[in-house]
Amino acid sequence: MSYLAKLHKFWIYIVLYIVKKTEIVEVIIMKEHLDLIAKSYDEGIDLGKKGIDSYENLPPHITNHPYYPLFEQTRMNETPSDSARKEIVEYLAPKAGMKFIDLGCCLNLMFAGYKNWASTYYGVDISSKTIELLRGYVEKNQLTIGDLCCCSMHETPFDASFFDIGECIGSLEYFEKDFVCRAVAEFSRIMKSNGRFVLDIPNIGSPEFEITKLIEEYLGRKDRFNLSVEEFETILDTHFIIDIKETVGSTIQYFLIKK
Repeated sequence: MSYLAKLHKFWIYIVLYIVKKTEIVEVIIMKEHLDLIAKSYDEGIDLGKKGIDSYENLPPHITNHPYYPLFEQTRMNETPSDSARKEIVEYLAPKAGMKFIDLGCCLNLMFAGYKNWASTYYGVDISSKTIELLRGYVEKNQLTIGDLCCCSMHETPFDASFFDIGECIGSLEYFEKDFVCRAVAEFSRIMKSNGRFVLDIPNIGSPEFEITKLIEEYLGRKDRFNLSVEEFETILDTHFIIDIKETVGSTIQYFLIKK
């Protein structure tokens, strides 16, 4: 082998090493961020058990912000962009025999009315204390559900084409492009063809989002969403048909059909 050929081979090894090293670093950074989000929600559950609302007694740099009254108004009224929004249930149209996946479920089973749906409920959340609380709630109220899983939404344990309907509300804003791509691909994998799915992304630049972002960062779960609407819709287009798109306060909601 000539000197030039050896040198070429050497540089190929160097490039491959750098690429592999970069991938490992990215995985570590992603895991650390997931752990921070889980820790923040775990702490919220602990405070809730003590009767303490994480969103009360916020520091002055938040309560004195010019957009803070928008947050207070949202808290006082029924939030139009949350998981209990009537447009979501009307679009998903849950029926007996359907499997429903709630990704980043938080306490939706308890407070968003999902326990009353005719479909079978499955919840995924990265907070172990959230899942623990939900399991206790299911047992206490003798509810019949599918499953509750403590895992990340971009790597779920479900079979392909398992769910008829699903949603991911108030979760993608915590993540950058790579994670979002993986998560959307996972949503697509576990949904049946023509299945209906609702998700949202932050309405970046809106006053509602700016104050929400400030509060979430204070609570230890920094918003990292770094995609334009056009970039995000390009990701969606690989897997879903955008049926309806609505701007609702701090979010943009997408009502989707699995391709």
